Amino acid sequence: MPMVITIVLLLVGFVLLVKGSDAFVDGSSSVAKLLGVPGVIVGLTIVSMGTSAPEAAVSVTAGFNGSNEIAISNLVGSNAFNMLIVAGLSAAITPFMIDKIVLKRDFPVCLGIMAVTILMCLDGVVSRLDGIIMLVIFVAYISYLIYDAVKNRGSADENDDEKPMSTVKSIIFIIVGLAAVIAGGQCVVSSAQKIALALGMSETIVGLTVVAIGTSLPELVTSVVAARKGHSDIAIGNVVGSSIFNLAFVMGMSSTANPIGVVPEAIIDAFIMLGVNALGFVFCITRRKFERWEGITLVCIYAAYTAYLLMR
Repeated sequence: MPMVITIVLLLVGFVLLVKGSDAFVDGSSSVAKLLGVPGVIVGLTIVSMGTSAPEAAVSVTAGFNGSNEIAISNLVGSNAFNMLIVAGLSAAITPFMIDKIVLKRDFPVCLGIMAVTILMCLDGVVSRLDGIIMLVIFVAYISYLIYDAVKNRGSADENDDEKPMSTVKSIIFIIVGLAAVIAGGQCVVSSAQKIALALGMSETIVGLTVVAIGTSLPELVTSVVAARKGHSDIAIGNVVGSSIFNLAFVMGMSSTANPIGVVPEAIIDAFIMLGVNALGFVFCITRRKFERWEGITLVCIYAAYTAYLLMR
């Protein structure tokens, strides 16, 4: 494919991501109001699973094809990107408050799953048994979220005067927005990967940078749009929920399909992933607000991490 066409597809992908995420956030926040559940639950479930579809597609396919380096590096890279860039850039653009439930329940669960992931990687392979364990953890977590959503019906956005869209319109916005986000993500990943490989980058570096960034673009655009629209609960819920979904479900599915071999460098990257998310948690528990300077700090750390990867 000529490079000009590749660049055009890259630009088209970005347009689809921006427009799709805008519609997706509007539809999701409307659904939260219609169902009477907290917006953070929508962010942790519908939004996070939807925006993580590219990671799922890439890693599960890589797992079936035996491309283990891309499978594990994509997930580790995406989760580092989620905190450093998705949460960091969202806060740098529009500082936002953190839901106390996320701090007490979901963020600790996220950090715990990351720690379990590192333990699973230490023997050099994420086995089928490891994958099944992750899937069981994921089912238990989602089941509790559904239970909590039912228990807390009617508590969502009580002070929000904005009227929700109709049920049909909300569903259309979600479906069309998600389709555009996924299609845009695929265009960006495919095009960026071709450009990167043409420049001589290795499969591991491509997985940790180009593919991880590309598959995380839906989270980035969706969270930034949500934060700017005042739906910070969806923004942070999307970040935390996507990271949980990536490891518990996507890695679980990938390793169940085909055990994933882990190189020593991937274990180092997994520790970095845990470290930056722990730092994000520390930022969040200070006054329950993500400040602009904290977001800028995380973005700078990502720049340093990327430089380290390119020099490694």
